[in-house]
Amino acid sequence: MSRFRSMDALSHACHNLPQPDNGARAAIRAREAILTKPQGSLGTLEDLVAWFGSWRPLSLDTAALCVFAGNHGVLAQGVSSWPGSVTASMVGNFDRGGAAINQLARCADAALHVIPVNGLKATNDITRAPALSEAQFLEAVSLGYDAVPETCDLLALGEMGIGNTTVAAALSAALFGGEGRDWAGLGAGLDESGIRRKISAIDRALALHGRDHDPLTLARLYGGWELAALLGAALAARHRRIPVLLDGFVVTAAVAPLALCAEDGLAHVRIAHYSNEQGHRSLSAKLGLSPLLDLALRLGEGSGAALAIPLVRAAIACHTGMASFDDVAIADGTNRISAR
Repeated sequence: MSRFRSMDALSHACHNLPQPDNGARAAIRAREAILTKPQGSLGTLEDLVAWFGSWRPLSLDTAALCVFAGNHGVLAQGVSSWPGSVTASMVGNFDRGGAAINQLARCADAALHVIPVNGLKATNDITRAPALSEAQFLEAVSLGYDAVPETCDLLALGEMGIGNTTVAAALSAALFGGEGRDWAGLGAGLDESGIRRKISAIDRALALHGRDHDPLTLARLYGGWELAALLGAALAARHRRIPVLLDGFVVTAAVAPLALCAEDGLAHVRIAHYSNEQGHRSLSAKLGLSPLLDLALRLGEGSGAALAIPLVRAAIACHTGMASFDDVAIADGTNRISAR
């Protein structure tokens, strides 16, 4: 049975969220100011440790990477150069340890969890009907919520689903405005005619479903199985005070409704990297989040999120392991001893 039995119950969970510990953040900032380095010299690492520490103690013992997989009926519109059967093939590859994400998760010392949603049965074609019914949407959100490990200090989120950049673009347009051409990208390697079909599919979906709905309903109308599960996982992490690293465009679009349900709905997340997908930079800007890496990745699978895990480890290590000026004697620029 679904954890969330109604859209109202899910909405309540999305609007009533634990808040960051601003006292812990202030204490971290105060310690940063006395560490043996020029103030601010570790840049984003200092921001990362303050962010992480506002949600949980500064110890990253267990990192988890959850990759949700699903299929999409909109593939019937010719929006991908790959068939939907590739989703199942890649899930099998993940299970055998043969994908890029297996190697990256191992390098990041992160436990990899691959979760196919609804047996990889496709959603409805969003150009003809809502992607999911209310019951299906709540089932997928609940699955994602319950998939987050209980013992987890940092959660990274990824996805696998042929055609899911189309529904991510459609959802982004529905949430933040614009048309298909503003959000549609190359996906897994579309040619010009494929891009035109993708734009057309997005615009037809927007004309059919409209935008005058609450954010969760928009997620149901335009998204899909794995996008709904990603939303549930991000919500579970917030309720459990677990910081989250988001992968690329699809994952960011999937959790974006939380930002519109509550003003600080994504305060517990950081975008790991800029995807090469066209809409990701625009979506990141709309959410007020700056990705940590820019490596021209467009693989998906959680690859960028896995690569950012060591950055968080490094940030915590520097903050907790460095000496302070109270511990050592260091001369400042005037050759005066600034501390004992």
